[in-house]
Amino acid sequence: MKARVFVTLKSGVLDPQGKAIGHALQGLGFDGVGEVRQGKVIDLELAETDAAKARAAVRQMCEQLLANTVIEKYEIELKS
Repeated sequence: MKARVFVTLKSGVLDPQGKAIGHALQGLGFDGVGEVRQGKVIDLELAETDAAKARAAVRQMCEQLLANTVIEKYEIELKS
């Protein structure tokens, strides 16, 4: 089973990288771009075949290592 984790900053947390990307896009002439938020995507290949167990394992990975849950939120997408 494969898992994809999307990690982004929580609302209200300043995102200096997102601001820098937004300014760079405006400098390149992309005037229609509003707020930019930057994040990361983590792809995992899991030996687990049970979706509920896989989701629980990935959630634990996020809580312990993949996301700083004080300032970041995460979403898990599973594919068999």
